Amino acid sequence: MLKKILRFIRNYYLFVIALVALIISLILQFNHHALVAHWILSIVSIIEVIPLLWGMWDDLQTGHYGIDILAATAIVTAVIMKQYWAAIVIVIMLTGGEALEDYAENRAKTELNALLSKAPKQAHVVNKQQIIDVPISQVKVGDRLMIKPGELVPVDATIIEGSASFDESSLTGESLPQAKDVGDHILSGSINLDGAITVKALHVAADSQYEQIIKLVRAAAGSQAPFVRLADRYSVPFTVIAFIIAIGAWALSGQSIRFLEVLVVATPCPLILAAPIAVISGMSRAAKHGIIIKTGGALERLAEAETIAFDKTGTLTEGKLVVDTVKTFGSYRKDEVLALAAALEQNSTHILASAIVEAATKKKIKIPKAKHVQEESGRGLLSIVGGRQALVGRQAFLKDHDISFPTKRQDYEVKNTATFVAVDGMLAGIISFKDELRPESKRTLKALRSLGINHILMVTGDNQSTAQVIAKQLGISEVTAEALPSDKLRAIEEVKERPVAFVGDGVNDAPVLTASDIGIALGARGETAASESADMVIIVDDVSRVVRALSIAKRTFSVARQSILVGIALSIILMFIFSTGHFPPLYGAIIQEGVDIIVIFNALRAHMDGKDSATASIT
Repeated sequence: MLKKILRFIRNYYLFVIALVALIISLILQFNHHALVAHWILSIVSIIEVIPLLWGMWDDLQTGHYGIDILAATAIVTAVIMKQYWAAIVIVIMLTGGEALEDYAENRAKTELNALLSKAPKQAHVVNKQQIIDVPISQVKVGDRLMIKPGELVPVDATIIEGSASFDESSLTGESLPQAKDVGDHILSGSINLDGAITVKALHVAADSQYEQIIKLVRAAAGSQAPFVRLADRYSVPFTVIAFIIAIGAWALSGQSIRFLEVLVVATPCPLILAAPIAVISGMSRAAKHGIIIKTGGALERLAEAETIAFDKTGTLTEGKLVVDTVKTFGSYRKDEVLALAAALEQNSTHILASAIVEAATKKKIKIPKAKHVQEESGRGLLSIVGGRQALVGRQAFLKDHDISFPTKRQDYEVKNTATFVAVDGMLAGIISFKDELRPESKRTLKALRSLGINHILMVTGDNQSTAQVIAKQLGISEVTAEALPSDKLRAIEEVKERPVAFVGDGVNDAPVLTASDIGIALGARGETAASESADMVIIVDDVSRVVRALSIAKRTFSVARQSILVGIALSIILMFIFSTGHFPPLYGAIIQEGVDIIVIFNALRAHMDGKDSATASIT
């Protein structure tokens, strides 16, 4: 807290005071009151160096080395050597540079703050043909809501009447309007562009997508970027080099002014400003693409990652089972088996039941009516269809009801998830299912490899055969299947000799998302445990955003490192030039201000989208 107060004072009040002192002193100097001008400059310079020294002492108390020692030494030395104009320019340079950093930080956080300012406030609840406006905190799951054109969607919901286009740009980064119809889900915080609709609330406001994003944004905005550590790696050698050149110039020439002339161009603003500006810019750029990064440290670790592990279900695949094959027995046809199964399963809410009904509907198969449906939870259903007894469910469920199976076991054995169908005591068919690949999965892995990620593995709780099928399609050679959360942790620990990222979406992924160097959660499906455990959250249902996150991380730290090294190189060149004694300290202070501006604007390039083939291939 003390550091924040001191920084605020230095960045604004002291900058203004120093600037006013400079202007007044210039006026006095031109009016032949040089002595008064020099007194003002020296007093203001000494006063303004006090917070700098206090901040350095606070850094030392917490175990951090204060690189500002160069600036403080230069200011004090300038006053002692009566170089008052140089002293005040250094003060202005230091306080003004950090004020510019604050401006850059505020500019880089534009996308994050925009989310907070647009939070939905109220909802139109439809109650017995009446529309009542209520605060969104009072909306309950299942409430019918009216959303008018131009309004924000208050909570996550499903459209039950009407259709409209929605602007989801602040949530997903998708600039094009998204058309939604009856049955489609809409996210809180998106904007209804062109049609009045009626929806059913899926979540209360606190559990809706927009509120989850706001929580993540606040966590990200409130975290300090630890990447300043990169500057610390250079600060000690840079300070040593600066003092060696300064003392050497003084010793060789016998002129103490050479010491000041070198230190004036060695003030460490490039090191102080470059990394934080680049990191905040990179985090803001990621948010623009629907990726919330909680800390600068996570961005740094992702940039250094060499291994990425993926969960399968819901991450590399759709996470939604569909009918794969229908195997028939006796005289039954495939459509007949599917129709019988759908007749019973349309009475169930099980995920396999939904897949069967959807498959029959897509094939435009007429579904017969089932009577007297009985369900054994998690095992199967029993009913009468067309005067015949029909059973649908697990193999064990059918055997418990004395269904006759083929004599050869291999005739009815299946490796994938399957539902068995029987009619009048005989096995009629077997419906197997598959979890389809996401359309972007292959492109995502190809793009990751082009960015230097050559070690990609799959860690999944699914069975071995299913996992191997998906892995083969994606070209993944290393697979850990049938893994419990503890098994996933062990799989990650085995490859932790190099920085490893894990990408997952479910509650069972929460432990491994926490344990990996970088946990990346696909948070679009509302798995709060996964999102809270992860270092970064992709708030759209698109695994290819992992490529975007990696590309942003690499570019951000390339820009940050480049900015620091450019600043150091320019400063060292200037140190040698000014050690010759041909230029007064005031000139050095002015030139160093230009170096700071170059470094700051170079670091701001991290906020811009870079052009690379990897991200281009997935957009």
